[in-house]
Amino acid sequence: MPFTSSINTMFELDGRLAADTVDIGRLNLCRILLMNDVRYAWLILVPTIPELNEITDLRRDDRIQLSDETNIAANILKILYNPLKINIGVLGNIVRQLHIHVVGRSECDPAWPGPVWGHSPPEPYSKDALEMRVREVRKHLDHGND
Repeated sequence: MPFTSSINTMFELDGRLAADTVDIGRLNLCRILLMNDVRYAWLILVPTIPELNEITDLRRDDRIQLSDETNIAANILKILYNPLKINIGVLGNIVRQLHIHVVGRSECDPAWPGPVWGHSPPEPYSKDALEMRVREVRKHLDHGND
């Protein structure tokens, strides 16, 4: 599935997500974000449908598309990080806007085996490391990975 830069003009990313992440680009349904924490292999998908809070509010074809895009994100993490386990989570207790966490986990990450949420303050990427990681993720979006 090719990366696209088209944007739903009615969609607005929650400010808390915007503050904690770097925008990588867009798939057909979702914006794909990189969590700005160098310790974790962590992507976030945000469907670009305004005022969407629950997966159950998606139309059937959009739920299928979301599943496909979640697989794309998980496969990118497998390629780039070779994690032991992929955690996929939809919480929304703090940020209500529907967003899907796709986190590659390994025994050497600081939160293992517990959840990454709230474990400790994030450690942002350096400028160079962030630019490299964004390029790598975009490369896999551009070339597809089905």
